[in-house]
Amino acid sequence: MAAFERTVLRIDRPEVQQGMTPQHRVRPLMPAAMRGDFAATNPFLALMEDWFPRGVFGKHPHRGIETVTYVLEGRLDHYDNQGHSGVIGPGDVQWMTAGSGLIHNEIPPEGVVVHSLQLWVNLPAADKMTEPRYQDIAGDAAPVRREPGAEIRVFSGRSDGVVSPTKNFAPVTMVEFRLEPSAWVRQDLPADYNAVVVLLEGAGSLGAKGAPVAAGDVAWLTRGDGDAPSDVAIQAGEKPLRALLYAGRPLREPVVARGPFVMNTEAEIEQAYADYRAGRFGPV
Repeated sequence: MAAFERTVLRIDRPEVQQGMTPQHRVRPLMPAAMRGDFAATNPFLALMEDWFPRGVFGKHPHRGIETVTYVLEGRLDHYDNQGHSGVIGPGDVQWMTAGSGLIHNEIPPEGVVVHSLQLWVNLPAADKMTEPRYQDIAGDAAPVRREPGAEIRVFSGRSDGVVSPTKNFAPVTMVEFRLEPSAWVRQDLPADYNAVVVLLEGAGSLGAKGAPVAAGDVAWLTRGDGDAPSDVAIQAGEKPLRALLYAGRPLREPVVARGPFVMNTEAEIEQAYADYRAGRFGPV
């Protein structure tokens, strides 16, 4: 039995904006984090919804974070300066631990516009300088929990006993709900996890009070203290519902973010830039 049933704390509905080029559209789904209010989203640093063709992003570095890329439509060809390459297709997730530093790029094929979500997860201070690693999670290979009228794909963490093998530094649950009309499920979470639900398709209700939600909504949930159990209910309306839930335990450490680097002190940020300029991230 859950210690408490979560309710909806607030619902954001960010507008689509022009991104880095006229062909790039973006929705920043964590406005608080964009303002530097990381306490409200901890351990998450950013969540961006992007629509972009080839040529928008160039090679760029990261240190101190993990990026979690989920492709909704299209395809991304990924490579980095340490020899890793791969393809992220619709429904796939790439969990990239930048750790001590790497330089990478994500490129759609010619003529393809990719629709994706990318989450930035903060690394604990003790793991900021860990070796980079990748976990490529094909959508059709992720563990699945099935309930009447419902399919829950578990990309990280667990859902009612169905456990993902994805390894975390900061504990994170990432699940995708696909619900048939009127179907409902409960998702279990430790009480102290910050949790947010992104509605991708359809409409329905969320939380103990049945807050109405629809495609485009970004719903933050209430939370408690400690690792006691909690859960949240989600139900589809008259049409199928599709949603992603991201939840993680706050790190409660200082956050100093500048561009693609996120560390714990200004000195560590300065060192990151010095290391990058000196070529210590490897060949560009």
